[in-house]
Amino acid sequence: MGFIEESRQLIQDFVAPEIRAIEVRIDAVEKKINELETRMDKRFDKVDAKMDRNQNQLLDTLRRMDTQNQILERLARLESKMQNVA
Repeated sequence: MGFIEESRQLIQDFVAPEIRAIEVRIDAVEKKINELETRMDKRFDKVDAKMDRNQNQLLDTLRRMDTQNQILERLARLESKMQNVA
C-alpha cells in the first residue's frame, strides 16, 4: 500500500467516524436549541398577552379618570354660575 492509500484508510478508519459522531452531537444540540426557542416563544407570548391586558386596563382607567375630570370641571363651572346668580 502506498502512502496515499494508507492516509485514506487512516482517514476512513479514524477521522470519518469522529466527523459522524460530531455531526450527531451537532444535530442533538440543534434539536435542543429549537426546543428551547419554542419554549421561550411560548413564554414571550404569555408575557406579551399579559402586557396587552395591563395596557388595556391602564387605558380604561385613564379614560375613566379623564371622564371624571371632565365631570368635575363641568360641576365647578356650574357651581361658579350658581354663585354668580345667587
